[in-house]
Amino acid sequence: MFRTRLIALAATAALVTSAAMAAPTLIARGSLSGNLFDLAASTHGALENGVAGNLLGGIGSGLAWAGGNSFLGLPDRGPNATAYNSAVDDTTSYIARYQSLTLSLAPASAGSALPLAMTPTLTGTTLLSSPTALSYGSGAGLGTRADGTPMGSGAPSLNAVDGKQYFSGRSDNFDPAKGSLNADNGRLDPESIRVSADGKSVFISDEYGPYVYQFDRATGARLRSFALPANLGIAKLSPVGSTEITGNSSGRVANKGMEGLAITPDGKSLVGIMQAPLIQDAAVAASNKLVRIVTIDIATGATHEYGYKLTDGSGVSEIVALNDHQFLVDERDGKGLGDGSTAKVKKVYLIDIAGATDITGLSGAAAANAAVAKSQFLDLVSALNVAGGISDPNQVPAKIEGMAFGEDVVLNGSLMHTLFVANDNDFVQSVAGDNQFFVFGFTDQDLSAVRAGAFFQQQAIATVPEPASAALVILCLLGLSVAQRYRRDQD
Repeated sequence: MFRTRLIALAATAALVTSAAMAAPTLIARGSLSGNLFDLAASTHGALENGVAGNLLGGIGSGLAWAGGNSFLGLPDRGPNATAYNSAVDDTTSYIARYQSLTLSLAPASAGSALPLAMTPTLTGTTLLSSPTALSYGSGAGLGTRADGTPMGSGAPSLNAVDGKQYFSGRSDNFDPAKGSLNADNGRLDPESIRVSADGKSVFISDEYGPYVYQFDRATGARLRSFALPANLGIAKLSPVGSTEITGNSSGRVANKGMEGLAITPDGKSLVGIMQAPLIQDAAVAASNKLVRIVTIDIATGATHEYGYKLTDGSGVSEIVALNDHQFLVDERDGKGLGDGSTAKVKKVYLIDIAGATDITGLSGAAAANAAVAKSQFLDLVSALNVAGGISDPNQVPAKIEGMAFGEDVVLNGSLMHTLFVANDNDFVQSVAGDNQFFVFGFTDQDLSAVRAGAFFQQQAIATVPEPASAALVILCLLGLSVAQRYRRDQD
């Protein structure tokens, strides 16, 4: 239903432009610039650094398609660009959440440089919580807040109001007696999000653990925690990232955990990717460019590890599934708008894990030599440098982190798949710009030109009725039951 509607709409848009499409091609862009706050009204109170607890920002840290023109945007651990307390890396008790969005595409007006126009709209905010107790920092010995009052516990103040255990971004929210893979730790730095096949839950990966959690889409309550390989975690935790790095000889680097997460189109597997090499891999010259990919069977929880080698980027920000074994990976540097520098490396690579070696027990050259082959699919800096795009590389967002496939469109008589790309502006719009969205069109031929046999399969997501619609269905069923019973009584 959704795809047919958008194909028909986009076919009209094809009349607007007669230029030949050279894909992957920028076909639309938009920004969410009018909203200063999200829709979580109950978090209006100021955070430890004085920033509003429902400040809208960073929603392109992760981006997921939810069917039709619906998407989910994921902020990370919150607004910590305002310095106030280095003992917790300036992090706050900002509640982890995701934002519901509509990214509507329509025919662009005559004379527009791009064939489609986008209208982003914020439609909802969902806070993330745990049904069981979480470990929070006490605040003891951490000094004061921005307003001079004692730091206080890392537990969000909303806990006491709602009676829930909310996840938050404050870096001291953990049990020091347990490692970083402990699912009872209250700290969460969300980096990627995907929607389940039935549309009723979401999967989120994080940097602190790293963790991969499943949450109820309607309530934000955690449903499941997946057990990740032990070599990803660290044993000695600290609220200060640099202390965690120097205090551990293995595991993820602080703030560079599981940055990307994909779900295969059949909804059966999750595929996470670390942002940077693990501490133990980085310590060896042969594997200091090796980033680990972790596949998770959703039904059984079974995991496998594969290798990805960085080319010219400093890390990986996202992974999205083309099919059950081929993926697009966002590799980038940290340069561009928000960093005060010129963007250089923002590239998307196509990889294939079919037949790849499981490197779970491998290290050094053995692990690095087993890394999957990669082919460049899209150079974002170059692709944005077109009419209607971004001509100045200094204005290309430094942190292009979110990727999701959307509905197919028809342009110039050709069926095109769509890749939506979003930025993380770190909640500092004045420095890093708006929450921006870019849409690229590509064809099956574009994929096969990069790698023979590559193909795209759209994820199947069941439509979840809105609460009012669900209630109406129930009432109709009840009415039908009553009517049938009445007829039986009359027989």
